[in-house]
Amino acid sequence: MKSFIVILLCVSQIWALPKGVRIIGGHNAYAGEFPYAAAIYKSTSEGRYFCTGSLLSNQWVLTAGQCVDGATSFTIVLGTHKLDGDSANVQKLATDEFVLHPDYNPTTLENDIGLIKLRMPVTFSIYIRRLYLPFSDLPNSIVGVAFGWGQTSDDNADLSNTLQYVNLSEVSDEECKITYGDQVAENMVCFEGNYNEGTCFGDTGSPIILHVSRGYTIVVAVASFFSSNGCESTDPSGYTRVFPYNDWIKNVTELPM
Repeated sequence: MKSFIVILLCVSQIWALPKGVRIIGGHNAYAGEFPYAAAIYKSTSEGRYFCTGSLLSNQWVLTAGQCVDGATSFTIVLGTHKLDGDSANVQKLATDEFVLHPDYNPTTLENDIGLIKLRMPVTFSIYIRRLYLPFSDLPNSIVGVAFGWGQTSDDNADLSNTLQYVNLSEVSDEECKITYGDQVAENMVCFEGNYNEGTCFGDTGSPIILHVSRGYTIVVAVASFFSSNGCESTDPSGYTRVFPYNDWIKNVTELPM
């Protein structure tokens, strides 16, 4: 049985960003392609870390529980596909408000889901929009889109300056357990690409999204872990299902039921 490792990236040298690199097997996003993407800079008593998240409303960001656990403050960057972008579309917001799922287990990564509250509501535009919660649990064998600014190879520890995206297919629980065994809990799900495509360090908290109709995109899962064999292995990446947490998310954020 292979083990998973927490995908959380220390960013003490975050501003030394490479050019032309990608999420594992991914493609460059263009400006406004993923207007709900949130770059999350997390500060703790031990250092600074980077995660990816997604905007659920004009004041709430969805991410992984490990991305908020132990935080003292956050800087959230919205409205850009470039980490070094400095345009009128970019909004950088500081906050120290977050909600970690009460049953989050940092050892097993069960209930690996968290929420960050912005101090002030943001104004939506073509570059800043929200995602919607799923209206049902995942159907079998969906193909979704993953995005993030995370590490692009096992040999390159830098973040990607340009947001990357890739299509990933859901893997059955039985197939997922071939890699991770009984570590795969009830509310976890695995996704994989055609080759070695998937998430890496810095992509923690990034979503799997489905475009349901024009202007209506749902978030179905949140990136949580990957194989100890490395980002570039052919092992699937592990996610937290969102639908089982719909009620908790709605209660915290006061989104419509």
